[in-house]
Amino acid sequence: MPRNVLGGELEPCGSDPLTGFYRDGCCNTGADDEGAHVVCTQVTAEFLEFSRQAGNDLITARPGFSGLRAGDRWCVCASRWLEALQAGTAPDVVLEATHVRALEWVDLEDLRRHAVA
Repeated sequence: MPRNVLGGELEPCGSDPLTGFYRDGCCNTGADDEGAHVVCTQVTAEFLEFSRQAGNDLITARPGFSGLRAGDRWCVCASRWLEALQAGTAPDVVLEATHVRALEWVDLEDLRRHAVA
């Protein structure tokens, strides 16, 4: 069973829109997930713009993807979350739904500081 950064069972991140590398609602990961989409976030307008500027437009709807709005929950790459943290635009994190592999890139204390209340 996948674990979260707190050591418990990985909880779902979001189903509307359906998130996760495998589109199973969870921030599960595997060998084919080269980006490690393991951080469950509640995205903000600032983060969405930061991501768009960095080359990953999560705002614009495309076939099979309705686009994200501030407040949506979404599994993001651990490296992108770290970049956003360093840029001062890190979105809030749902710790119970963030995969333990996120700790390979990000300190637990940084995640805790951005945890959804």
